[in-house]
Amino acid sequence: MNELRIFAPATIANVSCGFDALGLCLDTVGDEMVIRKTDEKGIKISKLVGQDLPVETEKNVAGVAGMAMLNKLHISHGFEIEIYKNIKAGSGIGSSAASSAGTVWAMNELLGKPFSAKELVPFAMQGEKLASGTAHADNVAPALIGGFTLVRSYKPLDIIKIPTPDELYATVIHPQIEVKTSDSRSVLKENITLKKSIIQTGNLGGLISGLYTSDYNLIGRSLHDEIVEPLRSILIPGFNEVKENAIECGALGAGISGSGPSIFALSKGEKMAENVAYVMSETFKKLNIDYDVHVSKINTNGCRII
Repeated sequence: MNELRIFAPATIANVSCGFDALGLCLDTVGDEMVIRKTDEKGIKISKLVGQDLPVETEKNVAGVAGMAMLNKLHISHGFEIEIYKNIKAGSGIGSSAASSAGTVWAMNELLGKPFSAKELVPFAMQGEKLASGTAHADNVAPALIGGFTLVRSYKPLDIIKIPTPDELYATVIHPQIEVKTSDSRSVLKENITLKKSIIQTGNLGGLISGLYTSDYNLIGRSLHDEIVEPLRSILIPGFNEVKENAIECGALGAGISGSGPSIFALSKGEKMAENVAYVMSETFKKLNIDYDVHVSKINTNGCRII
Protein backbone atom coordinates (compact mmCIF):
# COMPACT_ATOMS: atom_id res chain seq x y z
CA MET A 1 0.00 0.00 0.00
CA ASN A 2 1.61 3.22 -1.19
CA GLU A 3 -1.28 5.72 -1.06
CA LEU A 4 -4.28 6.49 1.14
CA ARG A 5 -7.23 8.86 0.94
CA ILE A 6 -8.45 9.65 4.43
CA PHE A 7 -11.03 11.62 6.39
CA ALA A 8 -9.41 13.89 8.99
CA PRO A 9 -12.14 14.91 11.45
CA ALA A 10 -13.04 18.22 13.03
CA THR A 11 -13.00 18.37 16.82
CA ILE A 12 -14.47 20.34 19.71
CA ALA A 13 -11.95 21.31 22.38
CA ASN A 14 -12.53 22.34 26.00
CA VAL A 15 -16.16 21.04 26.01
CA SER A 16 -17.06 23.81 28.49
CA CYS A 17 -15.42 22.71 31.74
CA GLY A 18 -12.31 21.00 30.33
CA PHE A 19 -10.19 23.96 29.20
CA ASP A 20 -7.06 22.72 27.35
CA ALA A 21 -7.72 19.21 28.71
CA LEU A 22 -10.90 17.79 27.14
CA GLY A 23 -11.90 17.28 23.51
CA LEU A 24 -14.27 15.29 21.33
CA CYS A 25 -14.25 14.09 17.75
CA LEU A 26 -16.91 14.87 15.12
CA ASP A 27 -18.10 12.47 12.44
CA THR A 28 -19.69 14.56 9.67
CA VAL A 29 -17.25 17.48 9.48
CA GLY A 30 -13.65 17.13 8.37
CA ASP A 31 -10.97 17.43 5.73
CA GLU A 32 -9.97 14.92 3.08
CA MET A 33 -6.32 14.15 2.54
CA VAL A 34 -4.29 12.00 0.17
CA ILE A 35 -0.93 10.79 1.44
CA ARG A 36 1.42 8.73 -0.70
CA LYS A 37 4.93 7.35 -0.37
CA THR A 38 7.63 8.95 -2.52
CA ASP A 39 11.19 7.96 -3.39
CA GLU A 40 12.38 11.39 -2.33
CA LYS A 41 12.98 11.87 1.39
CA GLY A 42 11.06 14.43 3.43
CA ILE A 43 7.52 15.82 3.19
CA LYS A 44 6.09 17.61 0.17
CA ILE A 45 2.66 19.26 0.07
CA SER A 46 1.71 18.99 -3.60
CA LYS A 47 -1.86 20.30 -3.44
CA LEU A 48 -3.94 22.39 -1.02
CA VAL A 49 -7.56 23.13 -1.94
CA GLY A 50 -10.19 25.09 -0.04
CA GLN A 51 -8.13 27.49 2.06
CA ASP A 52 -5.41 30.04 1.40
CA LEU A 53 -2.65 28.41 3.43
CA PRO A 54 1.10 28.00 2.82
CA VAL A 55 2.30 24.82 1.10
CA GLU A 56 5.92 25.10 2.23
CA THR A 57 6.67 22.12 4.47
CA GLU A 58 8.03 24.17 7.34
CA LYS A 59 5.13 26.64 7.22
CA ASN A 60 2.25 24.15 7.03
CA VAL A 61 1.05 22.22 10.09
CA ALA A 62 0.80 18.98 8.08
CA GLY A 63 4.41 19.33 6.95
CA VAL A 64 5.69 20.13 10.43
CA ALA A 65 3.80 17.24 12.03
CA GLY A 66 4.94 14.84 9.32
CA MET A 67 8.59 15.89 9.68
CA ALA A 68 8.38 15.45 13.46
CA MET A 69 7.36 11.84 12.84
CA LEU A 70 9.96 11.25 10.13
CA ASN A 71 12.69 12.49 12.46
CA LYS A 72 11.88 9.56 14.77
CA LEU A 73 12.13 7.00 11.98
CA HIS A 74 14.95 5.61 9.88
CA ILE A 75 13.42 5.23 6.44
CA SER A 76 14.80 5.85 2.97
CA HIS A 77 11.71 7.45 1.43
CA GLY A 78 9.34 10.36 2.07
CA PHE A 79 5.70 11.37 1.63
CA GLU A 80 3.61 13.60 -0.61
CA ILE A 81 0.42 15.19 0.75
CA GLU A 82 -2.72 16.55 -0.87
CA ILE A 83 -5.04 18.50 1.46
CA TYR A 84 -8.68 19.25 0.69
CA LYS A 85 -9.76 21.67 3.43
CA ASN A 86 -13.40 21.55 4.41
CA ILE A 87 -12.77 22.94 7.91
CA LYS A 88 -12.33 26.69 7.79
CA ALA A 89 -9.23 28.03 9.49
CA GLY A 90 -10.08 29.95 12.66
CA SER A 91 -13.49 28.29 13.02
CA GLY A 92 -12.81 26.81 16.44
CA ILE A 93 -13.33 23.20 15.40
CA GLY A 94 -9.74 22.09 14.94
CA SER A 95 -8.77 22.98 11.38
CA SER A 96 -5.03 22.80 12.03
CA ALA A 97 -5.46 19.70 14.20
CA ALA A 98 -7.20 17.84 11.38
CA SER A 99 -4.29 18.44 9.01
CA SER A 100 -1.69 17.57 11.65
CA ALA A 101 -3.46 14.46 12.92
CA GLY A 102 -4.47 13.26 9.46
CA THR A 103 -0.91 13.44 8.18
CA VAL A 104 0.73 11.40 10.93
CA TRP A 105 -2.19 8.93 11.09
CA ALA A 106 -1.98 8.18 7.37
CA MET A 107 1.82 7.98 7.39
CA ASN A 108 1.59 5.52 10.26
CA GLU A 109 -0.90 3.38 8.31
CA LEU A 110 1.34 3.33 5.23
CA LEU A 111 4.32 2.31 7.35
CA GLY A 112 2.54 -0.64 8.95
CA LYS A 113 1.57 1.12 12.22
CA PRO A 114 4.92 1.45 14.02
CA PHE A 115 3.21 3.82 16.49
CA SER A 116 0.01 3.52 18.51
CA ALA A 117 -2.62 6.24 18.18
CA LYS A 118 -1.52 7.76 21.48
CA GLU A 119 2.13 7.71 20.38
CA LEU A 120 1.18 9.78 17.32
CA VAL A 121 -0.16 12.63 19.45
CA PRO A 122 3.23 14.31 20.21
CA PHE A 123 4.01 14.50 16.48
CA ALA A 124 0.66 16.12 15.69
CA MET A 125 1.16 18.52 18.59
CA GLN A 126 4.10 20.05 16.73
CA GLY A 127 1.67 21.16 14.03
CA GLU A 128 -0.49 22.77 16.70
CA LYS A 129 2.59 24.55 18.02
CA LEU A 130 3.15 26.10 14.60
CA ALA A 131 -0.51 27.14 14.34
CA SER A 132 -1.03 28.65 17.78
CA GLY A 133 2.34 28.89 19.47
CA THR A 134 1.42 26.18 21.96
CA ALA A 135 1.85 22.43 21.54
CA HIS A 136 -1.56 21.50 22.92
CA ALA A 137 -3.28 18.13 22.49
CA ASP A 138 -6.96 18.76 23.18
CA ASN A 139 -7.84 18.76 19.45
CA VAL A 140 -5.30 16.33 17.97
CA ALA A 141 -5.88 13.66 20.63
CA PRO A 142 -9.58 13.07 19.83
CA ALA A 143 -8.85 13.35 16.09
CA LEU A 144 -6.35 10.50 16.40
CA ILE A 145 -7.97 8.40 19.11
CA GLY A 146 -11.66 9.16 18.60
CA GLY A 147 -14.50 9.93 21.00
CA PHE A 148 -13.81 12.03 24.07
CA THR A 149 -10.23 12.35 25.28
CA LEU A 150 -8.83 13.78 28.49
CA VAL A 151 -5.30 15.19 28.63
CA ARG A 152 -4.59 14.36 32.25
CA SER A 153 -1.04 15.65 32.06
CA TYR A 154 1.40 17.18 29.57
CA LYS A 155 4.58 16.39 31.51
CA PRO A 156 4.54 13.47 31.09
CA LEU A 157 1.92 13.34 28.34
CA ASP A 158 -0.96 11.22 29.64
CA ILE A 159 -4.08 10.91 27.47
CA ILE A 160 -7.18 8.95 28.47
CA LYS A 161 -10.03 7.95 26.15
CA ILE A 162 -13.44 8.47 27.73
CA PRO A 163 -16.47 6.34 26.73
CA THR A 164 -19.16 7.99 24.58
CA PRO A 165 -22.88 7.40 25.27
CA ASP A 166 -24.61 5.91 22.22
CA GLU A 167 -27.24 8.63 21.77
CA LEU A 168 -24.98 11.66 22.23
CA TYR A 169 -24.93 14.11 19.31
CA ALA A 170 -23.18 17.42 18.76
CA THR A 171 -24.51 20.51 17.02
CA VAL A 172 -21.94 23.09 15.96
CA ILE A 173 -22.71 26.49 14.48
CA HIS A 174 -19.95 28.64 13.02
CA PRO A 175 -20.83 32.34 12.67
CA GLN A 176 -18.91 33.93 9.82
CA ILE A 177 -16.93 36.30 12.01
CA GLU A 178 -13.25 36.28 12.90
CA VAL A 179 -12.03 35.75 16.43
CA LYS A 180 -8.24 35.71 16.51
CA THR A 181 -6.69 33.09 18.77
CA SER A 182 -4.40 35.80 20.14
CA ASP A 183 -7.46 37.84 21.16
CA SER A 184 -9.23 34.86 22.71
CA ARG A 185 -6.09 34.08 24.70
CA SER A 186 -5.46 37.68 25.71
CA VAL A 187 -8.77 37.97 27.60
CA LEU A 188 -7.92 35.07 29.89
CA LYS A 189 -6.70 35.60 33.43
CA GLU A 190 -3.60 33.98 34.88
CA ASN A 191 -5.17 33.50 38.31
CA ILE A 192 -8.59 32.29 39.40
CA THR A 193 -10.30 32.13 42.77
CA LEU A 194 -10.43 28.95 44.84
CA LYS A 195 -14.23 29.06 44.63
CA LYS A 196 -14.21 29.02 40.82
CA SER A 197 -11.60 26.26 40.79
CA ILE A 198 -13.78 24.06 43.00
CA ILE A 199 -16.84 24.62 40.79
CA GLN A 200 -14.87 23.88 37.62
CA THR A 201 -13.30 20.73 39.07
CA GLY A 202 -16.71 19.46 40.16
CA ASN A 203 -18.15 20.03 36.71
CA LEU A 204 -15.27 18.28 34.94
CA GLY A 205 -15.57 15.30 37.27
CA GLY A 206 -19.33 15.26 36.77
CA LEU A 207 -19.04 15.39 32.99
CA ILE A 208 -16.57 12.51 32.86
CA SER A 209 -18.71 10.50 35.26
CA GLY A 210 -21.78 11.19 33.11
CA LEU A 211 -19.96 10.00 30.00
CA TYR A 212 -18.88 6.77 31.69
CA THR A 213 -22.37 6.03 32.99
CA SER A 214 -24.40 7.43 30.04
CA ASP A 215 -26.15 9.75 32.50
CA TYR A 216 -27.41 12.45 30.14
CA ASN A 217 -28.85 14.58 32.92
CA LEU A 218 -25.50 14.61 34.69
CA ILE A 219 -23.75 15.49 31.43
CA GLY A 220 -26.11 18.44 31.04
CA ARG A 221 -25.64 19.66 34.62
CA SER A 222 -21.87 19.49 34.20
CA LEU A 223 -21.58 21.42 30.90
CA HIS A 224 -20.79 24.67 32.64
CA ASP A 225 -17.61 26.73 32.31
CA GLU A 226 -16.94 28.94 35.30
CA ILE A 227 -13.57 30.26 34.16
CA VAL A 228 -13.08 30.81 30.42
CA GLU A 229 -16.51 31.18 28.82
CA PRO A 230 -17.52 34.32 30.76
CA LEU A 231 -14.42 36.06 29.38
CA ARG A 232 -14.42 34.75 25.80
CA SER A 233 -18.15 34.94 25.16
CA ILE A 234 -17.98 38.74 24.84
CA LEU A 235 -16.02 38.22 21.60
CA ILE A 236 -18.91 36.29 19.98
CA PRO A 237 -21.99 38.35 19.05
CA GLY A 238 -25.22 36.72 20.21
CA PHE A 239 -23.47 34.00 22.20
CA ASN A 240 -25.66 34.17 25.29
CA GLU A 241 -28.85 34.20 23.22
CA VAL A 242 -27.72 31.24 21.09
CA LYS A 243 -26.75 29.23 24.16
CA GLU A 244 -29.94 30.00 26.06
CA ASN A 245 -32.15 29.18 23.07
CA ALA A 246 -30.33 25.88 22.48
CA ILE A 247 -30.82 24.78 26.09
CA GLU A 248 -34.43 25.95 26.13
CA CYS A 249 -35.00 23.86 22.98
CA GLY A 250 -33.75 20.75 24.80
CA ALA A 251 -29.97 20.63 24.41
CA LEU A 252 -28.13 19.13 27.37
CA GLY A 253 -25.79 22.11 27.36
CA ALA A 254 -23.87 24.47 25.10
CA GLY A 255 -20.65 26.44 25.05
CA ILE A 256 -17.77 27.81 22.99
CA SER A 257 -16.02 25.33 20.72
CA GLY A 258 -12.28 25.71 21.22
CA SER A 259 -11.37 29.39 21.18
CA GLY A 260 -14.45 30.24 19.09
CA PRO A 261 -16.28 31.67 17.31
CA SER A 262 -18.09 28.35 16.81
CA ILE A 263 -20.67 27.42 19.44
CA PHE A 264 -21.44 23.79 20.23
CA ALA A 265 -24.36 22.05 21.91
CA LEU A 266 -24.68 18.43 23.03
CA SER A 267 -28.02 16.65 22.80
CA LYS A 268 -29.55 13.24 23.41
CA GLY A 269 -30.58 11.88 20.04
CA GLU A 270 -30.20 13.07 16.46
CA LYS A 271 -33.69 14.58 16.24
CA MET A 272 -33.03 16.83 19.23
CA ALA A 273 -29.66 17.84 17.78
CA GLU A 274 -31.39 18.80 14.51
CA ASN A 275 -33.97 20.85 16.41
CA VAL A 276 -31.18 22.60 18.28
CA ALA A 277 -29.44 23.35 14.97
CA TYR A 278 -32.60 25.03 13.69
CA VAL A 279 -32.97 27.18 16.83
CA MET A 280 -29.30 28.21 16.81
CA SER A 281 -29.54 29.07 13.11
CA GLU A 282 -32.65 31.19 13.61
CA THR A 283 -30.86 33.17 16.31
CA PHE A 284 -28.03 34.13 13.98
CA LYS A 285 -30.48 34.90 11.17
CA LYS A 286 -32.13 37.48 13.42
CA LEU A 287 -28.71 38.99 14.07
CA ASN A 288 -27.99 39.08 10.30
CA ILE A 289 -24.86 36.99 10.77
CA ASP A 290 -24.03 34.34 8.15
CA TYR A 291 -23.17 30.91 9.51
CA ASP A 292 -22.44 27.24 8.82
CA VAL A 293 -24.15 24.62 10.97
CA HIS A 294 -23.34 20.93 11.45
CA VAL A 295 -25.04 18.06 13.27
CA SER A 296 -22.84 15.09 14.06
CA LYS A 297 -22.78 11.87 16.01
CA ILE A 298 -19.65 11.60 18.14
CA ASN A 299 -16.92 9.91 16.08
CA THR A 300 -15.48 7.18 18.32
CA ASN A 301 -12.68 6.15 15.93
CA GLY A 302 -11.02 9.36 14.75
CA CYS A 303 -9.27 9.50 11.37
CA ARG A 304 -10.35 6.87 8.87
CA ILE A 305 -9.65 5.60 5.36
CA ILE A 306 -12.15 6.72 2.73
